[in-house]
Amino acid sequence: QVQIVESGGGLVQSGGSLTLSCTASGAIASTYTISWYRQTPGNQDEFVATITSDGRTDLADDVKDRFAVSGDNTKNTVYLQMSSLRPEDTAVYYCARAQGRHLYRGQGTQVTVSP
Repeated sequence: QVQIVESGGGLVQSGGSLTLSCTASGAIASTYTISWYRQTPGNQDEFVATITSDGRTDLADDVKDRFAVSGDNTKNTVYLQMSSLRPEDTAVYYCARAQGRHLYRGQGTQVTVSP
């Protein structure tokens, strides 16, 4: 079993920055894909970014110029660095770790961007 914990959310003004963390513990595998999603009330989950264990990354088009994703395998942690935040980025951000045939996700962390 793998446990996932996200952290780093909070309240920030428009134009500000936040860095979210996604830390895994338990039965960690060396090969994985971790994706960040965001969830707003009444809307479907939206893909934000992904990173693989060998360092390949991808970001959604509407965040590509403002967000970055990186990882530290020594800490079993993936980061989502968000800058130039907008009110429409307000959501619960969560990460999902796929390893083998299993998918693990955390509870998420709230990001609120004020105008």
